[in-house]
Amino acid sequence: MDKQTIIEFAYLAAAVCFISGIKRLSKPATAPGGNRLAAFGMFIAIVATLVSIGTLSPAFIIVGVLVGSAIGAWMAIRVEMTGMPEMVALFNGFGGAASAFVAWAYYARVVMGNADKYGLGGETADVGNLITVLLSVLVGAITFTGSILAMLRLAGKIGGAATVYPGQKLLNALLVIACICLMYLVVKNPADPQMFWILLGVASLLGITGLLPVGGGDMPVMISFLNSLSGIAAMLTGFVIQNTMLIVGGSLVGASGIILTNIMCRGMNRTLGSVLFAGVGAVTGKAKRRSKDEVPHKTAEDAAAVLENAQSVIITPGYGLAVAQAQHAVRELGDLLAANGTQVKYAVHPVAGRMPGHMNVLLAEADVPYDLLYEMDEINDEFERTDVCLVIGANDVLNPAAREEDGGALAGMPILNCDKANIVMIIKRSLSPGFAGVDNPLFYDPKTMMLFGDGKKMVTDIVTELKS
Repeated sequence: MDKQTIIEFAYLAAAVCFISGIKRLSKPATAPGGNRLAAFGMFIAIVATLVSIGTLSPAFIIVGVLVGSAIGAWMAIRVEMTGMPEMVALFNGFGGAASAFVAWAYYARVVMGNADKYGLGGETADVGNLITVLLSVLVGAITFTGSILAMLRLAGKIGGAATVYPGQKLLNALLVIACICLMYLVVKNPADPQMFWILLGVASLLGITGLLPVGGGDMPVMISFLNSLSGIAAMLTGFVIQNTMLIVGGSLVGASGIILTNIMCRGMNRTLGSVLFAGVGAVTGKAKRRSKDEVPHKTAEDAAAVLENAQSVIITPGYGLAVAQAQHAVRELGDLLAANGTQVKYAVHPVAGRMPGHMNVLLAEADVPYDLLYEMDEINDEFERTDVCLVIGANDVLNPAAREEDGGALAGMPILNCDKANIVMIIKRSLSPGFAGVDNPLFYDPKTMMLFGDGKKMVTDIVTELKS
């Protein structure tokens, strides 16, 4: 068996690991194993690729692996669970940047060194490959700058509301047309790198202007979409350098990202186009800013008295739980209620938090049993038979206004039926609306107990009251 055959078999084994790993990621209980399996597949792919290159010194390879592994391990250990969405966005950006760099290297080494092969003098045999190079640069640059903007928005470095301005859609359309024209000019005269660099700059700008009208409430969708784009960029780069593993791996990431994006959009009853172009959440002032004094204040002691006598409780987490890092306190509260004979379940909306599966990740970190986590479709019918729905930091995903035709940005969005529980407890810092900018009438419902304050402190105080 020759060297190339062994490498192709290694790539096949890596692809199997990727596919099996992605399949395992679909369930919380098997997700950690799926992640490890996919990582092992990537290790096989890296080793096989280095062997196939054959021109790098062992010392160079070892140093690269050690440095890259050390940086990755440091970032993984350092990041808090609340910072996981930003980390995912950053990794998506790195994937796009890596693809753009490889395409640029190919252009500099092959195209600039052999310009006569690319359309000059009537020779057009490799024009298709050059177009693939340019597409890889285009998608990679858009993914990188778009992901960096998403990371800054998620980290709170810039405003979370969508940014809209007159002529925004026209500007984006002109940038897309400019990219197409620049690609044509590069193909027409590949020996001149000037148009190539302008294409890179315009594509990078498009990644920023394209993401500006996407508000923080739509970040779960955008994280999935950018992940898909990073996979597509990798696939295009694989075609450029004729690497089977990049083609397979990129295709898997691209396809799974699009599927997840579609799931996220369905969870919001929206289309990808409306997420990208509608500017939802840009006008947060549309909702009336109300004072906490407009609703009765309840205390941790009041909440503990109600929970102690409840036969069934559904806990509904939201982004406020992540901000307060209240997952461990919530787990302690759930265990305490269960020990008291209360049936405890957790209702997780598909777009709760800032990235797909954000609430699942947080609750898993606190070792909340997987069999207590229920998706929206599985648990919605149970709310009307539930004594208490305890909401921690969630807003839009349970806003009854979504059921109304005039519900604004939330109209038609599937929500958790928290308002149908006998008693609703909402832990929140204020009465401010969610990212969609729509006031929540559930805050003022007579059966709602509003508990104002930090999520972790309030849950901890309730636990203390129950223990005493």
